[in-house]
Amino acid sequence: MNKTIRRASVFALLLVFALLVRATWVQFYEGQALADDKDNRRNAIETYSAPLGNIIVGGRSVTGSAPTKTGDLKYKRTYTDGPLYAAVTGYASQAYAPTQLEGIYTDLLNGTDSRLTSVMDTLTNQRAEPGNVVTTIDPDVQKAAYDALGDKKGGAVAVDPKTGKILAVVSTPSYNPSSLTDANTAGAAWKRLTSDPEKPLVNRALRQPLPPGSTFKLVVAAAALEDGLYSSVDERTDSPDPYTLPGTSRDLTNENPNAPCTNATIRTALEYSCNNVFAKMAVKLGQDKVKAMAEKFGFNDDELDVPVRAYTSVYPSDMDPSQTALTGIGQFDVTATPLQMAMVSAAIANGGKLVSPHMVSQVTDSGGDVLQDYDDDAGTKEIVSSSTAEQLQSAMETVVSKGTGTNAQVPGATVGGKTGTAQHGENNSQVPYAWFTSYGKSDSSGKEVAVAVMVEQSDAARSEVSGNGLAAPVAKAMMQAALRD
Repeated sequence: MNKTIRRASVFALLLVFALLVRATWVQFYEGQALADDKDNRRNAIETYSAPLGNIIVGGRSVTGSAPTKTGDLKYKRTYTDGPLYAAVTGYASQAYAPTQLEGIYTDLLNGTDSRLTSVMDTLTNQRAEPGNVVTTIDPDVQKAAYDALGDKKGGAVAVDPKTGKILAVVSTPSYNPSSLTDANTAGAAWKRLTSDPEKPLVNRALRQPLPPGSTFKLVVAAAALEDGLYSSVDERTDSPDPYTLPGTSRDLTNENPNAPCTNATIRTALEYSCNNVFAKMAVKLGQDKVKAMAEKFGFNDDELDVPVRAYTSVYPSDMDPSQTALTGIGQFDVTATPLQMAMVSAAIANGGKLVSPHMVSQVTDSGGDVLQDYDDDAGTKEIVSSSTAEQLQSAMETVVSKGTGTNAQVPGATVGGKTGTAQHGENNSQVPYAWFTSYGKSDSSGKEVAVAVMVEQSDAARSEVSGNGLAAPVAKAMMQAALRD
């Protein structure tokens, strides 16, 4: 064999070897990454080759699957009462990544979760029958919140204080998840939803932290009682009115100039929502103690999964005394979600103990056998002592019976609450946010519920924006639905 042929043969062998190495690398090292690539059409074809499992609310599926009329995807996702439950289900789309429970439980709902696979499935290499997600959502409470929010932009959450079950998660304005399920029509819907200035895809109940305003005074009061700064909610404080913010010449006043806020007790200060009392209280406690209490309730937790990851509610650090004073009334850089403020009321209502909030009760296989029970897994931690909780309950009930939260009164139930009106924009130039957080306990059945409502924007005149005027009626509707016999 001449030299030229030998060289050509060696070169050809090297090319074959390189090809074998590359094929082996792709098969064994890059195979999974390629299979999981979002642009791999085979994944969508496989996912939508059969009906998906369902998300269950109140014993009824609020999701389904329907055959498609064209294309290579045999089925598409469908939703019953889609806008009502969008903040719970999210969407499963042929064109876009799934969200909310649809995203978290993708493998369970499409049958690829390893817990669903039987011996026969393994032998035949068939995809298992999909499982189902059983939520804790109460359809009556969910609808009451959705209807009561109406055209308002906002969010609402209801929690059972005893069990941690989330009974409602509502965000308005909402959207219809069905508009995003079909790849042929999803693009136009996506463009419309993402360009909408009202941001309907934002889950305001779980992922829209805003200044909580005076609802945060409950956290400051809890810190003061636990620290021993005051022995009870009826001990008078040392609180001048107006209160001059430390290191400044700025006076912090109260919404009602005739309110008895000078040296008011915690009960009176909550009843009239006295800014001077809680601003000075935060300074006297110091930011570290207020922050520690806030974090016990769940602030600054960046891993709060319910199981949807909630956006972090924030209590800031490294502040000067005047900034600390403003945090005492839920301003400066304090932010919270409706979920977070519902957790505050839930812990107070439950004797100072917070049961981990969750909106999925169980996940099951196609036959209904339980794969995981989240109700049994819900943990409990003590936030404040039972005596502090009782004191705060008493003061919150005064707020509703004769204070700033009278619109939340529910016949046949004991209700405690706290209003909040948070400043919005530079120098409060924009319409404030209206807040209300509360708990209700049925006088006959023993049922309990804790709620939080945030109204980000409404048609009300600026002078009419208040926690009692806008948010408390929504909370009342939710509590009535939850406590109904």
